[in-house]
Amino acid sequence: MTVNEELRFHPSQSVLRIESTSRRVQQPQSTPDLVSLAMGEPNFETPAQICGAAVRALDDGRTHYSPLAGEPALREALAEKLSAQAGEELQPADVLVTQGGTAGLAAVILGVVDPGDNVVIPDPTYSLYSDLISMAGGECVPVPLRDDLHWDLAALEDALGGARMFVFCNPSNPTGIVHTRAELDALGEMLAGTGTLVLSDEAYSDLVYTPEPFTSALGVPSLRGRTVYCQTFSKSYAMTGWRVGYVWGPRDVIAAASRVHATFNGSVGGVNQFAALAALRTGEADVRRMLTAYRRRRALMLEGLAGIPGLAASSPEGAFYLFPRYDADIPSSDLVGRLRSAGVAVRPGSEFGAHGEQHIRLSYAASEEEITEGIKRLAAGLSSL
Repeated sequence: MTVNEELRFHPSQSVLRIESTSRRVQQPQSTPDLVSLAMGEPNFETPAQICGAAVRALDDGRTHYSPLAGEPALREALAEKLSAQAGEELQPADVLVTQGGTAGLAAVILGVVDPGDNVVIPDPTYSLYSDLISMAGGECVPVPLRDDLHWDLAALEDALGGARMFVFCNPSNPTGIVHTRAELDALGEMLAGTGTLVLSDEAYSDLVYTPEPFTSALGVPSLRGRTVYCQTFSKSYAMTGWRVGYVWGPRDVIAAASRVHATFNGSVGGVNQFAALAALRTGEADVRRMLTAYRRRRALMLEGLAGIPGLAASSPEGAFYLFPRYDADIPSSDLVGRLRSAGVAVRPGSEFGAHGEQHIRLSYAASEEEITEGIKRLAAGLSSL
């Protein structure tokens, strides 16, 4: 059938903007003979009592639409938790329950950023941020990290002049770095007197290995009034498939994000929200159990990588990622393909920004057996270059 030229499909400018700038990589489907160290997903099952709460919610008929901003009981529990982190009383009215952390990030960025706005991000960082900025029509301003993968504060201060927003994750995906209280204080000082918002994605905040306690942006006085906090139940509680996240921030920002989320997503399923409420109330021991396992896996992966020539990995401080640098003269996207041929899947460092090149991202959310075998295959794949 002849296609009428007037009816020929053309993607929207939003899609074209994302396609022209996106670094996100969709890897081929895994096969049984492939060991994956690429996934940012816990290999644990959701704890039994959380699943049990979902079953009870089904039995109680929680199968209808929930309130658009989230179930009141969950929002109240979240406000209580966030108040403890912030050291001041925060209101349930300023909490928005979202379809996972992804939808929370999207709702905030699309609710705040106008075409032409500058939005600053670290480089490398989680690749979704730049896609969302492009979708909103904003201008992404990447700031290269120092060699130790922490912020270059001088370069960051230069980039933040006139910026609408600064978006970062702490602990960091892909680097595993935990940004310190001193770094967050410095960020607050450099933003004093400006209208720049800070979007702090703290999806991995329960997974920290430093002797110092984790500092949330919520608890930094100099960032008050400008911080938007994004969180998810996916990582800490092994609830990736449940799609429950939340954001908190200044009331006018959350109102704008709520409008976007209601338009794109509607309400989060009530059954999933009551499961999330059970995670808040009963999941602390499960989080500690999984963190203990991640510590062992982290040590196992570091030990294995130390024996591979031409590969250098700093000790990760949080999350469940390593971001080693390699010496081989090959782009990281090509290296990933070569390593797949050797039977191990990893992610290319260039996916996370131009300054992620010459790195690969490894996840130790896999089992100890998979980590041991995956490192063996990684070593073999690199030695063949």
